[in-house]
Amino acid sequence: MQGPEAPIGVLRAWNLAGCGVAPLGSGLINHTWLVSSGADRYVLQQLNPVFPPAINEDIRVVTAHLRSRGLVAPELLPTTDGRLWVEVEGWVYRLMTHVDGVSRDRLSGPVEAREAGALLARFHRALADLHHEFRNRRLGVHDTGRHLQTLRQSLIDHGTHRDFAAIRPLAEEILQLAAALPPLPVVPDRIVHGDPKINNLLFDTATGRALCFIDLDTLGPMPLPLELGDAFRSWCNPAGEDNRQSAFALDLFTAAVGGYASAAAGWITPEESGAIVAGTLTIYVELAARFCADALRESYFGWDAQRFPTRSAHNQVRTVSQLTAARALWDVRGAAEEAVRRAFGSG
Repeated sequence: MQGPEAPIGVLRAWNLAGCGVAPLGSGLINHTWLVSSGADRYVLQQLNPVFPPAINEDIRVVTAHLRSRGLVAPELLPTTDGRLWVEVEGWVYRLMTHVDGVSRDRLSGPVEAREAGALLARFHRALADLHHEFRNRRLGVHDTGRHLQTLRQSLIDHGTHRDFAAIRPLAEEILQLAAALPPLPVVPDRIVHGDPKINNLLFDTATGRALCFIDLDTLGPMPLPLELGDAFRSWCNPAGEDNRQSAFALDLFTAAVGGYASAAAGWITPEESGAIVAGTLTIYVELAARFCADALRESYFGWDAQRFPTRSAHNQVRTVSQLTAARALWDVRGAAEEAVRRAFGSG
């Protein structure tokens, strides 16, 4: 995706005019640049309009709490006049400290999976005693029923779409799989990352240790099985979500769950841990529904115009990826459930 030119003038608000600026990362939501001033490095972001500016208040509170508990977290830097963000020509910009690490598009193996799981558990536990009224509540973000209804309505509203004949069978398979999903228990909300996919995690380049989570615009309260499902559906698909030849890697899942259990034992409840596989299946189906609906609507998800001819084409591949991985997990769900029981000592 071709991003905008780096907004050099914006940096005056932080007294960093004249510093080196280069694109950073491959995210399709916020545009991001690395700012260099001598040996110091910062991260400048242009927020996607789906995020309200006040979300930066949430990030400031949560990252400060994480650091107070000994975790690594980027710090939101105020401007010279104390603002957490600036608005220029209708765009919101913020500046954060740069954490020196590397992000992955996919895990290299079980060792990294275990590292990722343990860090996510430490992240969750560190926020367990935070009392904060979130400015951005993201209500309904994992309302699976609503996303499925949006897909049904998209089939009605966009029957003349140029790719409808290819998309409709995908939608029908999603709806069939959704009808077979195991129910999720009613559990209290926890403060979570909200989008713990693999490329939102940084690893130490020297040691391979998991360092911290980034892209914190999705922070907020949510049932833990959905957060873990979102993590494992990403971490355990070694092909990534932009590849039709996706899979569910049981060895990565087993390692990731083991890492999470090593740091979450005594904190996570049996109801929450017992719903990890169901949560992962639910997120696969929910995300497939969202991608499939946008394959028809072509109005929400960012897309890579260098690899795909249309937004719909990109979303069709994403849909197939989620469906393929969901089917693979469905086929080994008994073994996955056993891996969870062993990890949490309930087998």
